[in-house]
Amino acid sequence: MAACLYEPGLGYYTSPGRKVGAEGDFYTSSNVHEVFGRLIGREICRMWEIMGQPAGFQIVEVGAGNGRLASDIVGAIAELAPSLYAGLTYRFIEAEPSLADAQRLMLGEHAARGAWSSPADLAAGDLAITGCILSNELIDALPTHMVEMTADGLREVYVTARDGELAEVLEAPSTPDLQAYLDRIGIRLVEGQRAEINLAAGNWLAGVARSLVRGFVMTIDYGYPAAELYSSHRLNGTLLCYHRHTIEENPYIRPGEQDITSHVDFTSLSLRGAELGLQDVWFGEQYRFLMGAGMMEELLALEAKATTEPERIRHRLALKKLLLPDGGMGDTFRVLIQSRGVENPRLLCMRDWGKSF
Repeated sequence: MAACLYEPGLGYYTSPGRKVGAEGDFYTSSNVHEVFGRLIGREICRMWEIMGQPAGFQIVEVGAGNGRLASDIVGAIAELAPSLYAGLTYRFIEAEPSLADAQRLMLGEHAARGAWSSPADLAAGDLAITGCILSNELIDALPTHMVEMTADGLREVYVTARDGELAEVLEAPSTPDLQAYLDRIGIRLVEGQRAEINLAAGNWLAGVARSLVRGFVMTIDYGYPAAELYSSHRLNGTLLCYHRHTIEENPYIRPGEQDITSHVDFTSLSLRGAELGLQDVWFGEQYRFLMGAGMMEELLALEAKATTEPERIRHRLALKKLLLPDGGMGDTFRVLIQSRGVENPRLLCMRDWGKSF
């Protein structure tokens, strides 16, 4: 998975070509409508207020792609909180340096607010962030281990070559951390069940915690609490590929040309965060977050600005996709907000209560 997605010049995310949107392989919420970024911008304005309006405030987006979400967030902040905007730095953390030009272009008039750092800077804690560290559909694309419970105990799925093709083989786990991971969240897989164990997510969060001096971590992705993610009805796990807006279950074809993802274990992110000194602030479905952050206010503003009925319909259909289940993104995607050094934060999303773990 690491090679297929991130091999320099050859991996899915490190090679040329459109990955997101109509010309790519999948959509993200930020491509559906600009209101998604505006609502995150509203919540970040609230974070800044809760923190006492610090003069220097950073938004750090990890894995920002072409910068579409960043542009929408910064544009909303410029409109809603000019004092925050005046001291704002929007820092991009990217493994692929060539994306910086596209992100700078997307920021447009706000390009002076942009700054760029490497994942190594974040992991080492070199950035000393006061503000909000944000990721949108990042954790699902971190390379993951795949395991299977057998009659002889836990085994790991390895990739080998057989007759000129990629194939699987079951062997002893590569690290005792895999069994420890399951023990920690109280999960016992049934015989024949496969599951993904994303050790990289915990390591990534450790780097985030090292870099966050004071503020918030906002993680947006598709996934579940552990009890739901590792339920016995998911015998085949959640690993999927995306190619030209179709789902592909075979990760061993088109290497480097299709996205490979697995659902996020939000329970483990919460537990790891607590170990690292991060406090859980809010967790819930994306539609709850968006409604609490001010979706109705944004919808009314869009309705007022629209000059034709087709324009109004276009807005409604896009927002429906962001909010609703059954084909939309409303309950498939979850939002986890964690904090450091902020006492009893009362965020906008908390107007619509999230779920506990």
